[in-house]
Amino acid sequence: MSRAPASHGRTGRPPLTSRAQILVTARRLIDEDGWEKLTIRRLAAEIGVGATTLYHHIRNKDDLLLLLLNHHIEQIGRPALPDAPRERIVAAATALHDALTAWPWAAEVLSADGFVGLLDESAMWMVEAVVAGAGDHGCTPEQSVDVFRNIWYFTVGEVLVRAHSARRQDEGRPFAYRDDLDPAQVPHLAAIGVRWAELAARDVYPEGLRTFVDGLLARATPRASG
Repeated sequence: MSRAPASHGRTGRPPLTSRAQILVTARRLIDEDGWEKLTIRRLAAEIGVGATTLYHHIRNKDDLLLLLLNHHIEQIGRPALPDAPRERIVAAATALHDALTAWPWAAEVLSADGFVGLLDESAMWMVEAVVAGAGDHGCTPEQSVDVFRNIWYFTVGEVLVRAHSARRQDEGRPFAYRDDLDPAQVPHLAAIGVRWAELAARDVYPEGLRTFVDGLLARATPRASG
């Protein structure tokens, strides 16, 4: 009785790979080791295909990261935005903060001013809402861009500081807070001492955001209703 020849490695057509499978696997690898360590070769090996197969779906690592980012934003529920310009800005900025907090690596990838030009239009609604809100308040186009950029810096900074602090905590190397500060040199810090850790852990982003937005919008004179 004849026997089928033994298989030596992959033969025939390569396994099929979908863009959805690529994104799911890439996100898992990023969650495990960070986006800096993700390579096309490693991603291909994890999926079980050759790197050439992935290039039928993505151009390079930067393209992959943008696909991941756009996909992440598209999965976020889009809240109903208030009519009042100031409240609309706060709501959009809060949604942006929540999106980055849910996946902090995205804040690192987007920590450059030119990122807006890389996003899909469907993922730009938070940026659009902030800029439109500033314009409706009375800001010039230049001021509206400044409003967004300042909110962006504030938000990304808060997200990254908290993410990095949590990572250090998980790794068992949290920052030490000193209780031996010289009151003659830094009296206020010495008075706070180790309470700094407790105070810094509070979530003050919502309050800070509203105060920040009020200060930014104060630069513009609202248009008279008429």
